[in-house]
Amino acid sequence: MADKVTWNFGEFLSARSVAGETIIELAKKYPNVWGITADQGGALKQFKKDFPERFIDVGIAEQNLSGIAAGLALEGNIPFIFGMIPFMSMRACEQNRTAICYQDLPVRFIGTGGGLTSGAGSTHNAMEDIGIMKSLVNMTVLSIGDPNMVRDIMLLSMTYPHPLYLRLAQGKQDRMLYEPGKYEFKVGMGLIAREGKDVTIFAHGEMVFEALEAANLLKEDGIDTRVVDMYSIKPLDKDLLFKCIKETGNILVLEDHLMDCGLASVISDACMDEGIYPRKFKRLGIPQIYAGFGSGEQLRKKYGYDKTAAAAAVKDMLK
Repeated sequence: MADKVTWNFGEFLSARSVAGETIIELAKKYPNVWGITADQGGALKQFKKDFPERFIDVGIAEQNLSGIAAGLALEGNIPFIFGMIPFMSMRACEQNRTAICYQDLPVRFIGTGGGLTSGAGSTHNAMEDIGIMKSLVNMTVLSIGDPNMVRDIMLLSMTYPHPLYLRLAQGKQDRMLYEPGKYEFKVGMGLIAREGKDVTIFAHGEMVFEALEAANLLKEDGIDTRVVDMYSIKPLDKDLLFKCIKETGNILVLEDHLMDCGLASVISDACMDEGIYPRKFKRLGIPQIYAGFGSGEQLRKKYGYDKTAAAAAVKDMLK
């Protein structure tokens, strides 16, 4: 199983494979687990063989998929939707809202291609998904950086009563950040991935590794950088947020999402609502553009939110 992989920080592991193995593990234990997809069932190949009676592929019809998931959940099942983020969040938005969230059903969305990681251009980039999904009543939004976390969250979700959206990057080569079993991951919590006293970088998903790399660059200049993996975006870990503001003062939010409606906006709202303000605040992410083709690494550099840009932003903040 994926959780038994020899652990080395920064090595690659496929989050899709972890998800595919974990749903088989769950299906063996729980007869109400279903694996469903809209022509994106690569991670479900073995599940389809082992549990054909609990597998559905509707083809390229995400709206139908969300409706079917709602029907399955109403009958006491826990359906796991595997799909590409732009289409499960936008094409099926009305069905997600009305069929699933309105009835507060335990449907799990496992989406790949978060941010600019798809490599397939603007139509396949997921830039708005967090803004869309967090706006839906009853929807929980998590963004995962370490592939081994996927298993933990999927296991946790079996007793979670609400809709849950799990955002992955490309899901093929994801960096391992945490030794399996070392941390307990919960909805509504964040994790301090690196301690520091001068500034806090909040990140989620693939950008947590980028933030850790930026912290290493800043260390060379004597800047002690805290990195927080804010994997739970809705609900947000406000206690951890305010603790970091109190202890480090300066805040940078780094994310592979539009800057205007992602984690940075959630953090800004929390600060304004509670009247707790950082000394300085900066956000880096996708600007108001439709990105072209390229790898995630290439596009982060092009649009100014890679590790080098993050380090430069922190230095400017601390002048």
